[in-house]
Amino acid sequence: MTYRVGFLTSHPIQYQIPVFRLLSQIPGLDFIVYFCEIPDARTQGAGFDVSFKWDIPLLDGYQYKVLKNIARTPSVTAFFGCDTPEISHVIREGNFDAFIVNGWVVKSCLQALWACRHTGVPCLVRGEANDMRPRAWWKRVLQSYLVQQYSACLYIGEANKSFYQQRGVQSERLFRVPYCVDNDRFANGASTVTRTAARRRFCLRNDSTVFLFSGKLIPKKHPLELLTAVRSVVDRASQLELLIVGDGELRSECESFVQQNQLPVRFAGFLNQTEMADAYRASDCLVLPSDHGETWGLVVNEAMACGLPAIVSDQVGCNVDLVTPNETGRVFQFGDWNQLGEILVECSRVPGALSLMGENAYNRIARYSPAVAADGMWQAIQFACGN
Repeated sequence: MTYRVGFLTSHPIQYQIPVFRLLSQIPGLDFIVYFCEIPDARTQGAGFDVSFKWDIPLLDGYQYKVLKNIARTPSVTAFFGCDTPEISHVIREGNFDAFIVNGWVVKSCLQALWACRHTGVPCLVRGEANDMRPRAWWKRVLQSYLVQQYSACLYIGEANKSFYQQRGVQSERLFRVPYCVDNDRFANGASTVTRTAARRRFCLRNDSTVFLFSGKLIPKKHPLELLTAVRSVVDRASQLELLIVGDGELRSECESFVQQNQLPVRFAGFLNQTEMADAYRASDCLVLPSDHGETWGLVVNEAMACGLPAIVSDQVGCNVDLVTPNETGRVFQFGDWNQLGEILVECSRVPGALSLMGENAYNRIARYSPAVAADGMWQAIQFACGN
């Protein structure tokens, strides 16, 4: 028997594509992806403050169609930015055995759920919500009602699993479909450049311990607070350097702070996917000081695939899954920037410990791969279809 399954997501997301390709190779699965739109370079760069297109292929190796987005102000980051009533016709006429939606972050996802409920097609959800973000009681009630409308919930990690459990989703409707990146691509990319060459590119010393911040320079990621932590300990950690990769609204403020305080910080600007190998190869450890707005933190996956440990706040969604203290990295209490500074000092003085944690991180991330995610999704599909 062949199952026909659709997947709705806002736009091609580089982390999802390897999973789509693997699902398309499963015998007995007719899999097709529906995008609300294909962003242009300006839209893709929202939040980075630069226009760009990803330099890896995102539309090869699987079936896809692009829906008509009638939103007044199209956007892949705003709820009303994706409005595709066409999805109702697609589901009604498509003879689907099941349909998967990427959370409920845009209107189109709820349009698909509504269509599934009215046509009897099992609808599965893969979102990233967790309870690290404080919510009003009425929002929790609405979410409890919402998650009961899905035939299965595909959780990305332990915090997300707990979110569903707290809202009454039974264990038999929960399937592990972990957030992941293309581990092999990142690992292979980092292995093609020497550490010396990578450090030369970013003007980093060969004998320093390099901490890497990679992401949008926006408030929820707290790059300024990271710089404050560095300033508080720089006099006691002469071997410490920080490499900041990314761009965004806070970049000029961050650069001014570094200049005023004469900090050992280098700004690389935005780097596309294939360029990130140099940044990971040049670094000893990732730092992600985000608040609860970081519902997972896929940059941690990337770093670990390249053999780096990670220092993260306790509000970063992946911390329970990926960062075991003193084994694959360190966890600090969000807002305690002095604690973060002390961790930076400790780690910079014992680079060998970082190297060992990096090896452990590389082994850990093997359990968070596209193959594992595709297998979990396939199991959920069979469950929803009654087999």
